This record gives sequence, C-alpha cells and structure tokens, in this order.
Amino acid sequence: MLRALVPNAITAAALCSGLTGIRFAIAGDFEKAVLAVILAGVLDGVDGRAARLLNAQSKFGAELDSLADAISFGVAPALIIYLWSLQNLPSIGWIAALAFALCCVLRLARYNAQIESSEMPHKEAGFLTGVPAPVAAGLAFLPLYLWIISGRNEFGEPLAVTVWMFLIAFLMISGLPTLSWSKMRPPRRIRIEVIAVVGLLVAALLTEPWLTLVGITAAYLLLIPVGLIVYARVKQRRAKLSDPQDVLSGD
Repeated sequence: MLRALVPNAITAAALCSGLTGIRFAIAGDFEKAVLAVILAGVLDGVDGRAARLLNAQSKFGAELDSLADAISFGVAPALIIYLWSLQNLPSIGWIAALAFALCCVLRLARYNAQIESSEMPHKEAGFLTGVPAPVAAGLAFLPLYLWIISGRNEFGEPLAVTVWMFLIAFLMISGLPTLSWSKMRPPRRIRIEVIAVVGLLVAALLTEPWLTLVGITAAYLLLIPVGLIVYARVKQRRAKLSDPQDVLSGD
C-alpha cells in the first residue's frame, strides 16, 4: 500500500509547488514563482518514473497527475505571467492568459482521450503531438527569464508577451510532431560525453540559472523544426516499407 502512495505523494507535491508559485507571484517575487513551477516540472518527471519503478500505476494516479499538470503548468504560469506583465494590457492580456491555461487543459484532455487509442501515428513513430505542458510552461517564461537577467522592462512589454503566450498556447494543441525523450536518446558511443554535458548543465543551472534556462529554451525551440524534418523522414521510410510494389521490387 505504501508503494502506491509514493508516486501520488510526489504528484501532490508538484501540485502544491505550482500553486505556491502563484502565491509568490501575488507577492511580487517572480523569481521564486518561476522556480516553484520549475520544481513542479521536476517532480512531474519523477512521479511517473517512480510509479513505473514501483509498479504502482493506477487510474487514480493518472487522473491526479493530469489535474496537477493542468494547474501547475496551465493555470500557474498563466497567472504568473499575467501578474508580471499582462495585467498592464487588461483585456487582451487576460485573454492570452486564459488561452494558455485553456490550451494546456485541452492538450491534457486530448492526451487522456487518446492514451488507449491504437491510432496515434506520432507516438508509434516515437514522437509527441504538440509541445508537452511542462515544456510549454518553461517556454512561456522566456520573456521573464530575459527580464530577470537584464532588468530591462522591454522584455515585459505586454503586447509582445501577449503574442508570445498565444504562440506557446497554439504549440501545445497543435498537431506538430515533437521529439520525445526516446527520440533524443543518445547512441551508446557518446554516453560518457552526454553524462559530462549533463553534469556541466547542472553546474550551469546552479551558477547562472536564468541564463542557462534561456539557453535550454532556445535549444528546444530550435529542435521543433528538427523534429518536423526527422518525422517526415520516418514517415517516408515507413511508407516505403508498407508499399507492396517496393517489397516486390526488392527496394
């Protein structure tokens, strides 16, 4: 019984972390607000792995995880960004915040509805559909990262932030194939180099967290077109393998 409680307790901790981010934003401490949501993202990555490791997957855990994600990566980032910048453009700024939260919920609902479906071409090929909710929360904070680093109010310009929030909201519910962890798994011959890079990345996060987060965000944005290209190649390869004429001709 205790084994089943561990992953759900981690999920609850992630939910509380996301909600605490809203509390920090209300108090005007936006650095802590962002860090609270990032901590929620780390815990979200741990709970699923803990459930699989302990063989403690359950329908209750899946539902709890989905609800926690909606709040931590949909509602919390939307309110934090609104309190930081979008409230200076009340009408359209609030709509942008709503769009982000709504698209996060829609993405999670789509995922839950399709989780048992046999017709998920992106998943079958090792890709995700759209940008995952935790990643989208990190992307939404990009203007805030830049504002914290530079202290320049230009990065908090409400109209620009509004456009950015709409863009990230669209990416969440889009049909774009995006790279999953399985697709980004490095080959064995460079595993040691990858370990070194991860170690340096952790050191960078500890010494220059905001600059490092900007770099990670930029790297992910650059991987989106890479994912489109790789998926097109995989799809083309699969189409050739399923073509009877190619099989008969020996191609």
